[in-house]
Amino acid sequence: MSCASFVAGFVMDPAYPLPRVANPAVRDTRRMEMQPWSVTAVNLPEHADNPIHTDEGGRAAGFPGALVAGITTYAAMTHLPTTAWGIEWVRSGGAFVRFRHPVLDGDLVDCVVGADGEVTAEVDGQRRAEATFTPHAPKPDPSRSGEELEPIQLLLDESWSDYGIRSGDDSPLYAANRVAHPSAWPRIANQFCHEQLVSGSWIHVRSRITHLDTVEIGSHVDATAVVVERIDSRAGERAVLDVRIGSDGRPVAVIEHEAIIALA
Repeated sequence: MSCASFVAGFVMDPAYPLPRVANPAVRDTRRMEMQPWSVTAVNLPEHADNPIHTDEGGRAAGFPGALVAGITTYAAMTHLPTTAWGIEWVRSGGAFVRFRHPVLDGDLVDCVVGADGEVTAEVDGQRRAEATFTPHAPKPDPSRSGEELEPIQLLLDESWSDYGIRSGDDSPLYAANRVAHPSAWPRIANQFCHEQLVSGSWIHVRSRITHLDTVEIGSHVDATAVVVERIDSRAGERAVLDVRIGSDGRPVAVIEHEAIIALA
């Protein structure tokens, strides 16, 4: 796959517009609360099982080197709502994140807050990702149907708390409260994709994330997922997942997760 075709397939699909904040008062408050943030992108070693996040795999796709995982960029972006709203956002907030163009290892990423409260991750002024953060997310629809995947159970060790720091989010909130970083939930959704849907390189495209509670480090979590839709696109086959995550019998997160699982 050429660099041009890869990027063309990466661009935002108009079928999934980014939510906007309709109330001007809410919009102004969000702009004042969230402040700009810059970070140097880093390619974390745990993502090397996806070839696109290795130098060899990135070059094979036409890039100078490894692509930084979208979830790593998202983790750095969450510095803004965490700084603005604190632990309450981690407990009951939400986010819609969309990845437009790849970020490369070593890129300087500027997280910019727009007039409408939208946060964009930019490299040299070019938009690479965008997110809408909400301090309190609406409760998700409990119903779902689709192709069931095998459940995932795992223990949240320290790597689920310090992932943000390793991604560039230096907030002390997670270590101080010994809770999982909010990037944990789309990371688990990515695990469903990697382990059960793909072989070879694949791309995380977007996630809509609802926080229902915090989870302490050392806890066990149980996750289930269904594939609610498969889409043929010019970039390849896409899958949309509904992922539900719980811990100790209580729901903690719901994610609508889309990925290109077979590159064209």
